[in-house]
Amino acid sequence: MKVALVHYWLVNMRGGERVLRALCDLYPQADIFALVADADVVKEHFPGHTVKTSFLQKIGGKKHYQKMLPLMPHALESFDLTGYDLVISSESGPAKGVVTRPDSLHVCYCHSPMRYIWDLFPQYYAASGKVARLALSLFAPGLRQWDVTTSARVDHFVANSTFVAQRIKKFYRRDSDIVFPPVGVKRFDISPDVDDYYLCAGQITPYKKIEVAIEACNKLGRRLIIVGDGATKALKDLAGPTIEFTGPVPHARLKDYMARCRALLFPGVEDFGILPLEVMASGRPVIAYGRGGALETIKDGVTGAFFAEQSAASLSEAILAFEAEPTRFDPESIRAHALTFDEEVFKARISAVISTALRERGLSA
Repeated sequence: MKVALVHYWLVNMRGGERVLRALCDLYPQADIFALVADADVVKEHFPGHTVKTSFLQKIGGKKHYQKMLPLMPHALESFDLTGYDLVISSESGPAKGVVTRPDSLHVCYCHSPMRYIWDLFPQYYAASGKVARLALSLFAPGLRQWDVTTSARVDHFVANSTFVAQRIKKFYRRDSDIVFPPVGVKRFDISPDVDDYYLCAGQITPYKKIEVAIEACNKLGRRLIIVGDGATKALKDLAGPTIEFTGPVPHARLKDYMARCRALLFPGVEDFGILPLEVMASGRPVIAYGRGGALETIKDGVTGAFFAEQSAASLSEAILAFEAEPTRFDPESIRAHALTFDEEVFKARISAVISTALRERGLSA
């Protein structure tokens, strides 16, 4: 059986690419199709796989791929997948839009429908410059139509969380199996030392609502370290003297920040949220806004706590409640929960789902 793995863009190693890496472990002979790819990423993380890119590689490549959203549907549809029996698209961009053979099986592992053209469109629009806003206004309606139309090209959807399954149902009117994505929890360790700071980490984007954590720590006078790229001038201007921006840091330093923080502050609404599990694998609790994927990964009162409103006041109350019971959260119990999201769990579950879908299609694995 010939297998193709379709990924939107292959320019770094984040959660989506870890899913692709795990799928490559399950299908070591699979070819990879991506709109654009970085040669160094391919060489380091996907050796032995043939990686085929679209025409976007030649006209923009990894440097300008995000500006070519209107061309992505055409680029995906230009891939020739007629030689493949099983096609697995890894989707949070437009990857599911590929055209496959009628007798093949197309499974879409969906991290999320394109949030920037659906429910998070207002947030992305508000945070964009004039040119980007104009582009979003012009192209988003057509992309929404294309996105819905191409959902019919998928034979079987797999969502990375119940929250994403709800999005798939809402926008595509399709049911999904749910398989949580792989998390490299064994790469993290518990530290015997805990410092006096709270932590925010990851790529800073509007929907992560870092300003809520900043305002809460400003109000309480708590130390907050923010790790990651994308901090805007507005966020830095908002920060008081107890707030520190580090920018991107090496993985070893990030591990250290995770292992020694009082808790991770997580004020955004994530589709799933790998970062909280990495912090929990380090034995530290998470104080999260109680919506989205956080509800599926955090056990209230055991591995963290939720706050009810996406506001600094609500987060401040949760921080004070957390600090009132400093021994409430056991690092070993927190880590034990995180280990249930290990990569091997993902591989076993996604393999079972795909095997069932193949049998239903009359294909053998």
